Amino acid sequence: MRNGHQPLSGRARRPERAAGAPELLYRARQFRAALEARVSPEELVVVQGLLTPAEWRLFSAMPPYDQRHCLDVYATLVAAGHADPLLLRAALVHDCGKVDDDGSPMALGWYVLATALKRAPGLYLLAARLLRPVALYAEHAWRGARMAAAAGSPPEVVETLRHYHDPAPSGRAALLQWADEQH
Repeated sequence: MRNGHQPLSGRARRPERAAGAPELLYRARQFRAALEARVSPEELVVVQGLLTPAEWRLFSAMPPYDQRHCLDVYATLVAAGHADPLLLRAALVHDCGKVDDDGSPMALGWYVLATALKRAPGLYLLAARLLRPVALYAEHAWRGARMAAAAGSPPEVVETLRHYHDPAPSGRAALLQWADEQH
């Protein structure tokens, strides 16, 4: 146990962004890692112990590739010495907004499209207006904050989720953005 927080049994399974690595190669490795994403029973026990029952439901609704990513972000923060329980709870549910209002997770193919479209902002904005899955991706931070608020998360967790994709976040949101960008 480090900083009062239990380390996770699995190591990060998504590739970390190597400095200078071509974006396409990085994204291809990231896609492969998402297809192979696994979460161990031991990791689920750790997560369940950190989250409230309602936050656990948000985590559980995410597909394995988003759960794995959230766990990797959590592990990055813990490894960097961060022990703020509100920050760590936000890390574990930060992508819950990618689950739609009917409880269906965003399909991996839509991630690929949305990520590719982000390189062309005008096209990305148009696609977000026309394609619900791309809109879900574009709005996931705001949606996740709303879902966390409905789940009774503390205002500090909600605000962290709402702002971690801002252009220049501060406080917990900046730390979450930094850890998220490592994966």
